[in-house]
Amino acid sequence: MTSANILKDNSAQPQSLTHFLHQQQAQHQICPDLCRLIEHMAAHCQQIGQRVRQGSLGGILGSTEQENVQGEIQQKLDIIANDMLLDNQHWHAALAGVASEEMDQVMLLEERTDAPYLLLFDPLDGSSNINVNTSIGTIFSVLKSPGPELNEQSFLQPGHQQVAAGYAIYGPQTMLVFSLGQGVHGFTLDPYNGLWVLTHEQLTIPVETSEFAINMSNMRHWHPPIHAYIQDCLAGATGPLKKDYNMRWIASMVADVHRVLMRGGVFMYPRDQRPDVRAGKLRLLYEANPMSFLVTQAGGLAIDDPTPILELSPKSLHQRVGVILGSANEIRRIASYF
Repeated sequence: MTSANILKDNSAQPQSLTHFLHQQQAQHQICPDLCRLIEHMAAHCQQIGQRVRQGSLGGILGSTEQENVQGEIQQKLDIIANDMLLDNQHWHAALAGVASEEMDQVMLLEERTDAPYLLLFDPLDGSSNINVNTSIGTIFSVLKSPGPELNEQSFLQPGHQQVAAGYAIYGPQTMLVFSLGQGVHGFTLDPYNGLWVLTHEQLTIPVETSEFAINMSNMRHWHPPIHAYIQDCLAGATGPLKKDYNMRWIASMVADVHRVLMRGGVFMYPRDQRPDVRAGKLRLLYEANPMSFLVTQAGGLAIDDPTPILELSPKSLHQRVGVILGSANEIRRIASYF
């Protein structure tokens, strides 16, 4: 089964997110609290999507001229999306704490430290694209809470311990893509009735590909294995890989990984020789782990150099890593260059 599993029978009754989650709960003994948390995130992503669509009309574009904890200039919409997610987390009974890429510290919900889950999120991925009307999104990750004595260390769990992960992409269509550990499923927001409808069931990444995504402007900084692999790709059918490759690069992880889930390919933001990228560029907890969880659930692979990302033990809340993920056979090929 491929990622083109859009509802084939237009006469069939579309399946709503709520119905799908009830079905998953019954078939796979998924915790009801986890299902409600997914619905909770879907509702807030829908609200963020509405603000995104307003664009200049809503006065949400442009920079704040302030830096976040990552040392990056925040866009107005970064803060708006972060506040929208935080404002309503307090009343979700399943949550013991939350962490955001935009916040220096975790937020512990002290009135319910015995709640079962922790939520981590990148409220708006692809900030550099906000002002040019290119696809951006929200990424989230759900961990089991070790409570009741919670602290920052409670969030530093390897990616394979995630119980759910997903993202919303705000593009020509607004989509929610997530996994509860039983495959990856995509829902499209019906703009006419506000319902999330199952349109992509059991997404599967093709094992072979001839498409890669990487920021070529960084070539001079790459380590030799990455440089060698890309040079072999560029050599085309007459080179050692014996096929012609296409390159894609949106500079929004959500959009680039969404393309990989839809049709295969490789997304790469590897470590390189620049001082601020030696450990990697993307955040392990908010970007690399949730996206790697989705990709592996869909039959792909995800590595930081040759190390599986989901096996990495986080050392800090905002740790950065290198990311190479996508079609399984191509990721194995890249790993062999190391």
